[in-house]
Amino acid sequence: MNIAEIKQRVSARLNICTLNDMQQAMSEVRLPTRLLLLAPTGSGKTLAFAIPVLRSLGKKGGGVSALVIAPTRELVLQIFEVLRTLAAPEYKATACYGGHSVEAEVNSLEASPDIIVATPGRLLDHIRRGHLSLHSVHTLVLDEYDKSLELGFQEEMRAIVGRLKNVRSLLLTSATESPEIPSFIGSDKFEVFDYIGTGASALDIWRVPSPTADKLDTLDRLLRGLGGRKAIVFVNHRDAAERIFGHLKNMGYPVGIYHGGMEQNMREQALILFENGSTRVLVATDLASRGLDIASVEAIVHYHLPPTAENWTHRNGRTARMGAGGEAYVIISDADKVPDYVDWSADYEPVSSESSGIEPAQWRTLYFNAGKKEKISKGDIAGFLMQKGGLSKNEVGRIDVRDHGAYVAVPLSKARDVITALAPHKIKNKRVRVTQVK
Repeated sequence: MNIAEIKQRVSARLNICTLNDMQQAMSEVRLPTRLLLLAPTGSGKTLAFAIPVLRSLGKKGGGVSALVIAPTRELVLQIFEVLRTLAAPEYKATACYGGHSVEAEVNSLEASPDIIVATPGRLLDHIRRGHLSLHSVHTLVLDEYDKSLELGFQEEMRAIVGRLKNVRSLLLTSATESPEIPSFIGSDKFEVFDYIGTGASALDIWRVPSPTADKLDTLDRLLRGLGGRKAIVFVNHRDAAERIFGHLKNMGYPVGIYHGGMEQNMREQALILFENGSTRVLVATDLASRGLDIASVEAIVHYHLPPTAENWTHRNGRTARMGAGGEAYVIISDADKVPDYVDWSADYEPVSSESSGIEPAQWRTLYFNAGKKEKISKGDIAGFLMQKGGLSKNEVGRIDVRDHGAYVAVPLSKARDVITALAPHKIKNKRVRVTQVK
């Protein structure tokens, strides 16, 4: 693909009219290349490396041309959506990751995709089962490669890279300053694009004193003071996430939970509800601190102090993204030992729990039990809700369509009436069951 066509699609399909400095620099990279891109979370790194990937695509039908490996399923889906949106209809992209239907992935691989985005473990499993050949791959991206190594994927990545004999362009990305490049990548030098510390965002960091080691009361007062702002509450352990989530839910907060002990579909659902406004507080472990592109997070709350400087950086990177403003709150008790890398600009005293109520969510999520594989699109769902559900255009919120299901946000006050109104009708001549997501 040529750069003019890519930029036109970025504007028309992603609604990004101007590339930032990093993305523009990546659009001018001379291919083939060996390149290391260092950039903080929220800087637009996915689009930045997607541009040279698209530029590298040649004649369709010659097998897999580009391979992108990422450490988490959530990051794979994020990258896949960007590449799929920009590459279609000329080129086909497919995603492979744990928790996804193996049969569906095999069918997609048999259709000869041009781009594969995958987690290391699932990709190697497909290779060993003979579901795909990597002989034609000439562009390889290892996104957040140091995170893949940190999560224990070194042997899988070594095995995959060892099978790639015809790679001409290799792009590594990381959000960490000066990450170590593993030996199996090769000893050739990389051209380094370093954007760590550039384009600093407007992030205000506040210390929130807690009179007790158990910080639940302080957290409650803080969240009430934040009003309707979207916030992620970071904790260090799954059991703590469950305890705090249960406490906030019992108090009436529109709250979700996200950690590695949850089933993949429940994690995806938690993110969907948080992004579309059905919940506005997300209690999460550091699994959510990296590789997720969640729009409009206005506040980060460190309920527990982050265990490493890298966790501190990546947690805070969930807000104040792409130059926007944001706030981080660090709840500190006398029992806490504050590491050197944790800093703040001033103290913040939350309002008393009696002086401010709990701001309810304004949206409720409906689930349609049909999706992409049933040929249901966002436009189909939006039209169905307006024509048969009685909603105006402004009352149809965010729509997320998956393989065999779809989620859509509607006004909380109208959710039940919409379900009743839709029940007798078909969408694209298909009978679809619509339910509320609890």
